[in-house]
Amino acid sequence: MKMLILGGGESGTGAALLGKKLGYDVYLSDAGKLRDKYRGVLTSSGVRFEEGGHTTAFTEGAELVVKSPGIPGTVPAVAAFKSAGTEVISEIELASRHTSGKIVAVTGTNGKTTTTLLTGHIFAKAGMDTAVAGNVGDSFAGMLAERDREVWVLEVSSFQLDDTVHFNPDVAVLLNITPDHLDRYGNSIDAYADAKFAVTANQGPDRHFIYCADDPVTAQLLRRRKVRAEMHPVSLNREVSNGAYIAQDNIIINLHNKSLTMSIHDLALQGKHNAYNSMAAGVSARIFEIRKEIVRESLSDFQNIEHRLEFVAEIHGIKFINDSKATNVNSTWYALESLEGPVVWIVGGVDKGNDYSLIAPLVREKVKAIICLGKDNKKLLDFFGPMTDDISEAGSAREAVGLAYQSAEKGDTVILSPACASFDLFENYEERGHLFKTAVRAL
Repeated sequence: MKMLILGGGESGTGAALLGKKLGYDVYLSDAGKLRDKYRGVLTSSGVRFEEGGHTTAFTEGAELVVKSPGIPGTVPAVAAFKSAGTEVISEIELASRHTSGKIVAVTGTNGKTTTTLLTGHIFAKAGMDTAVAGNVGDSFAGMLAERDREVWVLEVSSFQLDDTVHFNPDVAVLLNITPDHLDRYGNSIDAYADAKFAVTANQGPDRHFIYCADDPVTAQLLRRRKVRAEMHPVSLNREVSNGAYIAQDNIIINLHNKSLTMSIHDLALQGKHNAYNSMAAGVSARIFEIRKEIVRESLSDFQNIEHRLEFVAEIHGIKFINDSKATNVNSTWYALESLEGPVVWIVGGVDKGNDYSLIAPLVREKVKAIICLGKDNKKLLDFFGPMTDDISEAGSAREAVGLAYQSAEKGDTVILSPACASFDLFENYEERGHLFKTAVRAL
């Protein structure tokens, strides 16, 4: 079989490696320039590839097309294959067809990386042969090409779910749905929600679906889409059955009349949003009957990912937090909500049509000073200027940290939580976070 892969990033290269292992005739085509890392892997693996454009001579005759998640289904090359009846699938669809392991798939607008890593931490601590893959770290297909695992814990984005056909995880987790990437979905929140729903669309009654009972968009989605899997709600606001909830400062996970109780004060990850993440991970673990003691211990000793509410340092009584991964308003809402005491907030970058009214109450309540880190800060200055007497602009991470340090006092928290993309001043959110940490440590 000739398998054509469109896109040569992490996902496409992983699909190529798996295709070679399966004995397919693998071709890879990228409209742009490949990164040296992936070009080297493809060359050493004997995968034929082209870059700088999709040529007809190279792409014709494909019997199966694996599309990288960053490529919209509307681009001419993809549309042509679909109109010709050629199957077009995603990399996670390809890999899911060739694993014998169990799959826990985590999606949602916010919190999916943390929840995925936390879930993987619990399973690994329980002694299960576990891999964490997907939208975090290495690709599912690339890791599967090395060897299969007992359990795959996958972070899956809506872009990855767009081209699934039979993807049917043993446990599907939908954390929340808030407006993001709407340009890909015709500016329709319903279309975006439907893309997220693909995580459970193929599940039957022998599978499990964990969802946030407090999320209004998810509630609306579930009124118009039928879930066949066993449903496990999680809630901060009310008692639920066959799921998890909080009562009297305790997380209670109750599945099939077996209950686990744990104080929220013992959680490694604090804040309301992390309570949801911890409940979802805990329910996933209990579905697999991982022992209660392992679940409690794992939820209390987990260390969060870099750039997500990452503690950097405390200098003269001022705490510095790196939340560079917060590239939308909802993520920043969660960050500000989790903090106590006065906050000096570093915000800004490439605005993706942000509606800052969502976080205005928190800013008024908690934020004493704002530093706008970006090339064009007018929208931020206009919106937040009336809320504080201390608002300024910075053109670099070092300048932003210096201004924040001047505004902060002992007992305050300085947080980089941009609510915006990074690529006006930085290559990506990782570079932004690293430069922030370097500047903090240089104080």
